[in-house]
Amino acid sequence: MFTRFTNIINALQSLDKTYSNSELVRKILRCLPRSWMPKVTAIEEAKNLNLLPLDDLLGSLMTHELTKQKREDDVEKERKKKKVVALKSSTNEDSDDDEDDDNDEDLSLFTRKFKKFLANKKKFGGKPYKKFHQKG
Repeated sequence: MFTRFTNIINALQSLDKTYSNSELVRKILRCLPRSWMPKVTAIEEAKNLNLLPLDDLLGSLMTHELTKQKREDDVEKERKKKKVVALKSSTNEDSDDDEDDDNDEDLSLFTRKFKKFLANKKKFGGKPYKKFHQKG
């Protein structure tokens, strides 16, 4: 912003239009967006705009911009941290190894019976057994 402003001021000077330092300072403060209004008010109240050099104004505005950016980054980091969701895992201490063995045996028995069922189905040409089909 300051570079564009300087280019415009230099072009106007080449056309014999010059502004005083206080006019330049006021023009920059007027063109700042609304989000900067608290900073503009603070500068107007704290400093004499008739004596404030343009470089000091630029330094003050750049410092404010960096501080503002840092705050926004911190807020964004906090927002990202809050979005993290973790699920808790729990284990049952009541289960014993014997129960696990029983579950494995049940599963193997089921698997064997299912294999026999599929083998019988293939023997009969893939047609469903009528009694089984009637029962549903």
